[in-house]
Amino acid sequence: MPTPSPRRRGPRTTRALSGTVCLLALAGTALASAPAAPAAPAPATGAAEPPAPVSWRADLSRTGADDVNVRYDAGALRVHDGSVSPASLGRDRGYASAVLETHHVDRPVNRVAVDLDASVPDAASVETDVRGRTAGGTWTEWRRAAPGAPAELPRDVVDVQARLTLWNAAGGPTATVRAVTLTADDAGTAPAEPAPSTRASAFSARVYATREGLVGHTTANGHVIQTNDHFVALPSRRALSPNGSAQYSVQVCGPVRCETAPVWDVGPWNTHDDHWNPSAQREQWKDLPQGRPQAQAAYEDGYNGGRDEFNRQVANPAGIDLADGTFYNVGLDDNGWVTVTYLWTEGGGDTTSFSTWGTDVSVRQQATTASTRVASLPGPTTVRVRCQVHGQLVDYDGYSNDAWSYLPDYGGYVSNVFLDVADAWLPDVPTC
Repeated sequence: MPTPSPRRRGPRTTRALSGTVCLLALAGTALASAPAAPAAPAPATGAAEPPAPVSWRADLSRTGADDVNVRYDAGALRVHDGSVSPASLGRDRGYASAVLETHHVDRPVNRVAVDLDASVPDAASVETDVRGRTAGGTWTEWRRAAPGAPAELPRDVVDVQARLTLWNAAGGPTATVRAVTLTADDAGTAPAEPAPSTRASAFSARVYATREGLVGHTTANGHVIQTNDHFVALPSRRALSPNGSAQYSVQVCGPVRCETAPVWDVGPWNTHDDHWNPSAQREQWKDLPQGRPQAQAAYEDGYNGGRDEFNRQVANPAGIDLADGTFYNVGLDDNGWVTVTYLWTEGGGDTTSFSTWGTDVSVRQQATTASTRVASLPGPTTVRVRCQVHGQLVDYDGYSNDAWSYLPDYGGYVSNVFLDVADAWLPDVPTC
């Protein structure tokens, strides 16, 4: 059976239970934000005072499993080993990533500003990304926050998390980050994306895939590549899952079959090319249509002089790298075209999105533990649920439930025990 996934970044919410939920088990675990304080009486001018921004200082000293090649000493974060770089990029720059603790805010926010106290030598750099988790438990994509340019999140969120990415030139000094202060508020505009329950189908595109290989190398999220591994690399850090999780996953359909795999690396050509987003929301290359990777445009049409963001001549149109196990499982024996569905871009249509908890959670062909295991979720994962049924009673870690949810992206059922919600029977999800 799966084991609980310790969350260094914050407490786990209550899992689904069968029957009445114990009030003690629910104490302090709800994801929904506290009700907003009543608005103060309007001043004589008739203008209501906007809520004050919320600020906090991140704890940089708590490095752990979600962090890559980073060390904390002398009161600052820095690159630990200047020879480490994401496997898929094939570059010789030092790289480190620190995923900071999740911070809960007491009201919905959708804009986050970041203030850094850092020293950045020439040829070194520091990038700050933030993301948010909704009251329903789903994460937004990561969004860049730069001085004077706060990150605009696509949905209202009640939890905020920041990620630091440090680079230094080969053999050069590392950047040092001494403090990070975050300030969150409501931008006062409608969210860029509708709530997951009202969205249409996940976005899909036909893109050129290459085999990553590189067994023994380290990915951008710190995973050491294994023989016959199953994951993908996309050319943007906006959809990079923490190590061991499948919070951002794709479905890859090749000549023989489809496979759902987590995004654990960045590449193959670019690092800021979120081609699955609408043109206006892309981080770079906003004049390209949604679904067309910059490398494909460079290779086929000479876009950007035929070069990637690092000024390298693009030698193939790849928009995704596949680990060996995924590459061969979908039926490729050479680089080629596949259909990719970017699963985190959807939570609606005929499905509803939920987060799982635990590690090595089984997805079964039928609603019973004796049924064939069709997939496993390596860590906390956002999954799409189409419907639910009553099946075998599952007892685990003090929780019991006979409800199982059907996951269309995996073609099987997961016990509702492992869905990170308080309800035994999922709200607003039909019976299969």
